[in-house]
Amino acid sequence: MFTTFMFATGIENSIPTINNGRTRIDEMEKCGHYEHWKTDFDLLRELEINVLRYGPPLHRTFLGPGRYDWSFPDLTFEEIERRDIIPVVDLCHFGVPDWIGNFQNPDFPDLFAGYACDFARRYPWVQLYTPINEMFICALFSAAYGWWNEQLASDRGFVTALKHIVKANVLAMEQILKVRPDAIFVQSESTEYFHAENPAAIKPAEIMNSRRFLSLDLNYGRRVDSEMYEYLMDNGMTREEYHFFLNRSSLRHHCIMGNDYYITNEHRVQANGITRAAGDVFGYDEITRQYYDRYRLPVMHTETNIVEGPDGDEAVNWLWKQWANVLRIRNTGVPVVGFTWYSLTDQVDWDVALRQENNRITPVGLFDLDRNIRPVGRAYRQLIRDWRDVLPAQSVCLRVPVALPSEYDERPVRRQREVTRAMRQNEEEEEFQQAAQ
Repeated sequence: MFTTFMFATGIENSIPTINNGRTRIDEMEKCGHYEHWKTDFDLLRELEINVLRYGPPLHRTFLGPGRYDWSFPDLTFEEIERRDIIPVVDLCHFGVPDWIGNFQNPDFPDLFAGYACDFARRYPWVQLYTPINEMFICALFSAAYGWWNEQLASDRGFVTALKHIVKANVLAMEQILKVRPDAIFVQSESTEYFHAENPAAIKPAEIMNSRRFLSLDLNYGRRVDSEMYEYLMDNGMTREEYHFFLNRSSLRHHCIMGNDYYITNEHRVQANGITRAAGDVFGYDEITRQYYDRYRLPVMHTETNIVEGPDGDEAVNWLWKQWANVLRIRNTGVPVVGFTWYSLTDQVDWDVALRQENNRITPVGLFDLDRNIRPVGRAYRQLIRDWRDVLPAQSVCLRVPVALPSEYDERPVRRQREVTRAMRQNEEEEEFQQAAQ
């Protein structure tokens, strides 16, 4: 029941709305997963991968408070269980059902927590979760950049979206732990860095480099920097809302910090605060170390890709570079437990961050949308073959208590659930006492 390293991929299930809510961008539909889901699971076997970032389409499944359409999730998760694939279940990826509206809705956290609880009860063998994907990016793109969902471009809109998204994530973790006490949460979050172009840009870059941590600071119950505290208070967060997060810091004991890194994650900042892409200046290893030094949690590289360009080897070379970064931070003491090329297939309109419906294929997958393997798919398969038996020997003490679906009812796994249930009860008692003081 213990694994030393998780080689993973994912099936993209983004569902943001654009055009003031009139257009839903459903990547599972765009990429043909609703039609080819069995074939997509076959591709995992071809890659020799058994860890999959995957989730049901929230807008099709969550029909109202306590109302669900489980028809597609039942088909896919039954097949995942039968194949003994370990899913990291992504419950909310950049959008909500129309009846909820958007992330400005204060009812969203409680509604989503109820959905997470009912999902966990329906599929109790699921152990790994990303309740809400890339919380910081979701709030930024929806309410600061004006791209998705509420399409706001204000600090107050951003803080409102962020506090609702992170609260929903925290409440979902609490509810899932009541069903599966040995659940593990992989916070897939974008790792960002902002470089000042000149001395006049130092201050705005410093503010952005503080703001990038807000989602994980709140999620892990870490006190934010003083400037960020003022920023939150000035833009609509109350002291009571802030203390809600501080009083749930014990949830971090159930978490793996997922770090996503793309070539677009580093930014050049001008004196007026305008940013542009910087490329991979520091790289995954340096930026992930900054996040690790802040939170001190096990790490998983949860997303990366790059477009296969005209030479045909651009993605292969990027895979090699990311893997070299993972090995470097692992060899210097950071407990890295997994790596992910995201996603399994090409995506659609990801070149414009889903802001427009152009129906243009972005060639970033291990397979194209005809389900033909790309060079990076072959390279990833070979990487897994080369390293999967080497890494355990390099770190015999690093173990993640992940059970295969087929092991759900076995005695060691049941025992682990009882141990973690007792641990969680003690944590809740301590949180209650702290909140009462």
